[in-house]
Amino acid sequence: MIRLVIVDDQALVREGMSLILGAQPDIEVVAAVADGPGLLAVLPEARADVILLDLYLPGADGIALLREHLPRPRPRVLMLTTVGRTSEIQRALAAGADGFVLKDATGEELAAAVRGVHGGVTTLSTSASRLLARVRPPGLDALTPREREVLELIARGLSNQEIAAALGGLAERTVKAHVSNVLAKLGVRSRAQAALLVPRD
Repeated sequence: MIRLVIVDDQALVREGMSLILGAQPDIEVVAAVADGPGLLAVLPEARADVILLDLYLPGADGIALLREHLPRPRPRVLMLTTVGRTSEIQRALAAGADGFVLKDATGEELAAAVRGVHGGVTTLSTSASRLLARVRPPGLDALTPREREVLELIARGLSNQEIAAALGGLAERTVKAHVSNVLAKLGVRSRAQAALLVPRD
């Protein structure tokens, strides 16, 4: 059972998502709160697996809350917003968000996103993916030709060992260095997040 906390300052949104997600056989909504202080108050007892966190909250945005105030180790965080902008998606991913979903997502998409981030997969809703696909990610132009090759192989799900073999027998430590450079230049923290930023045709 996935233990979920919902954080949104609009009561109707909280209640609606609580009903939709709470009806799923594998998701339990253990708390629904309006702001950051409310979240920090319930977390110790909630034993949450996933936080569905609104980007815009009274006092501080969800990204600041994610970056500066959540305890470590923390639950997985799925960011939520009404109007998605590519810069917001990129900021959320760079801050360590495990996924990003727009409020126009269907109940099925929302539940799938919760399951995805709970399973360790960086997850974007369909509409968020479309937004991100339209832009050239910041830092992409700073990648060397070799780093671009590494990024493309990361997006295909290859391990460092497999990337080394695909690139003609590079040393794994060399591949590891390339991967670190790619993540740093793209401003993300994980391979899964980097893969989301690979330009789509």
